[in-house]
Amino acid sequence: MEDLENIQPYNDEEAVAALHKLAHHPALPAISKYIFPEFPVSTIKQMLLNITGVDDFQYSIVSKAVSVVVGRSSSGFTYEGVENLRKLEGKFLAISNHRDIVLDPALTQWMLMLNNIPLTEICVGSNLLANRVVETLLRSNRMITVIRGISAREVYLSSQILSKFIRSEITSGKSSVWIAQREGRTKNGLDVTEQGLLKMFDMSGEGDFKTNFKDLNIVPMSISYEYEPCDYRKAREILIKKTTGEYKKKETEDMHSILTGIRQWKGGIHLCVGKPLSDNEISRASWYEKNDRYQAIRQILDERIISGYKLWKTNYMGYDLMTGGNKFSEFYTEEDLDKFKKYTEHKLSRAERKLDKDELRDIFWHIYGNPVVAKNL
Repeated sequence: MEDLENIQPYNDEEAVAALHKLAHHPALPAISKYIFPEFPVSTIKQMLLNITGVDDFQYSIVSKAVSVVVGRSSSGFTYEGVENLRKLEGKFLAISNHRDIVLDPALTQWMLMLNNIPLTEICVGSNLLANRVVETLLRSNRMITVIRGISAREVYLSSQILSKFIRSEITSGKSSVWIAQREGRTKNGLDVTEQGLLKMFDMSGEGDFKTNFKDLNIVPMSISYEYEPCDYRKAREILIKKTTGEYKKKETEDMHSILTGIRQWKGGIHLCVGKPLSDNEISRASWYEKNDRYQAIRQILDERIISGYKLWKTNYMGYDLMTGGNKFSEFYTEEDLDKFKKYTEHKLSRAERKLDKDELRDIFWHIYGNPVVAKNL
């Protein structure tokens, strides 16, 4: 029970208590002015003090905040495939690619909200809970905590608990669940599902392989941004890791990435809800032995996530720049290409002198070009 308490979202009573405390945070007036510029700076404080539960918080405050972020830092948010959710019987497990720490699940919830579909619980790494404010906001937004930074044995035990909790939420009809296809964000532009994640889902099943996966109603989702959130940060991390063999994250780095992802200009944003895994697809996967069964499920997920990923002209330009060709020049103009090159140089201008600028630039372009590679165009 103690383990479950460590990972489950706040209930209404816990959320109200935590949000009431948050209402007195000194940063709230500035946040209130950003989200509700036409109202007094005490607006959010009063709203938090009047919150009655998780649903109230998500619908009255969070949805407005997401709407403001989309309006101020993007040229628009589009989505497709909602009918795939309406056809499902019962709750579902959304497995999504992961490009931004907060926006990926937040935009998914907003899409559900806009279509009157019950919101999901979301799986988020415990590394994000170092900041008390962030913990309050996330756990009040139906966050299931995925424990990070533990030993191999602890990981196994933690995975069992997480698997049981996710399965229970879905099969009991209490809540759907959103989870990223891998630990951490995709840094290089290539979205790949971790096979260990699929093994984790199977841990808690009491039936055979087919039944265990069928019960979860797995729905692949793909989110894409015209301008990749934290693109420079991702390129820098890849280069440092490649050069030194490791990358040590600073204590405040996750918070900086969250804020950068929210504020950075993202251009267009698109979310695709893919077709759920069918009984036949799961049955065919079950014909294989041991790990090959998970590999078969993984292949279906990856193909569907990549298929649903919307390519932008930045992706086509990234591909042509990284390959030195003009294969996809029909999708952009010379003016577009010139602007993207200037955008690249502007982002790279903050790099430390010790970093190889040419290699960093190549990595940066690969982040944009690799989704084109993934689609095998």
